[in-house]
Amino acid sequence: MGNLHFRLMAWSLKLRDLFLARELILQEVRIYAGYVILDFGCGAGSYSIPAAQMVGPEGKVYALDIHPLAGRMVQKAAAKKSLKNIETICSDCATGLKDASVDVVLLCDTFHWLTDRYAVLKELHRVLKPNGILLFNDHLMKEAQILSDVTVGGLFGLSRKGKRTYTFVKQES
Repeated sequence: MGNLHFRLMAWSLKLRDLFLARELILQEVRIYAGYVILDFGCGAGSYSIPAAQMVGPEGKVYALDIHPLAGRMVQKAAAKKSLKNIETICSDCATGLKDASVDVVLLCDTFHWLTDRYAVLKELHRVLKPNGILLFNDHLMKEAQILSDVTVGGLFGLSRKGKRTYTFVKQES
């Protein structure tokens, strides 16, 4: 995706966020101060910024996206809010994070873009702590497809269906 297309997408998502704040979606999962969160497919930071505010200065948010412009946009938004607990990662799958180091993964508005979904799920499973949470939403996918695609291979099990999200828990192998 080129820079212009990415900027247009980021602008449209900011417009979307005016009608439904991402904080309302994040409230469907328990996020506590001190948590480590991975926002996989962070885009311009619609979820990363409120997540960083929720975990507080003792927590950490890793904002990962394949597009280099995403990281720059997240860093700029974090600086505007004086948030120092966000680190950006430019990747399509590999996070570079330690095993079992993340409390919650946000996989929002991203899954339909992925070319190797199972590889991404394996990476997310690897970095999540035991009983770690995968918060998922993708408005372009039907429920049956979401449930089958995310639970394939037994990496994740559905914990609950919220109003706007699905919460999956890491399954131990």
